Amino acid sequence: MAAGLHPLAPHYLPGFITAPGETDTLLVVTGVILLLSVLGVGLIFLRLHTLPERMAHKSQKLQFEIVAVLGLLALFTHVHLFWVAGLLLALIDIPDFSGQFGRMAHALERIAGVKSPTSEVGGDDASPPGDGDTAGASDAVVRKEPGHA
Repeated sequence: MAAGLHPLAPHYLPGFITAPGETDTLLVVTGVILLLSVLGVGLIFLRLHTLPERMAHKSQKLQFEIVAVLGLLALFTHVHLFWVAGLLLALIDIPDFSGQFGRMAHALERIAGVKSPTSEVGGDDASPPGDGDTAGASDAVVRKEPGHA
């Protein structure tokens, strides 16, 4: 066969057409761009998918475990309602009732004159000095529970 071009072929060939036996650089560049774009979109998707969990973890929410489970359910079932519910739970601050109930119980024990188990073991200093039967201004001191602001 002759090394020249076919008489019916155009005399100018674009640069992306490769000769037989050579490396197709356009195919290699396209493959690398496709691979990087698929990995990039996947990382963006996973970063967006874990947004509620990261928000709940950063703000030390009580419902962090529930948000994490809703995120996993949304990931594996593809039900977007779980993700939306997790996002709403991460945004909403559920009040901590246990600290308030503990303070109410301590106040009721103090009013009733009953020694709380913590005062016997840990030496609770929240009981008012004196005879204990007056509820004056010194009793209005609010005791902070450990771990609560």
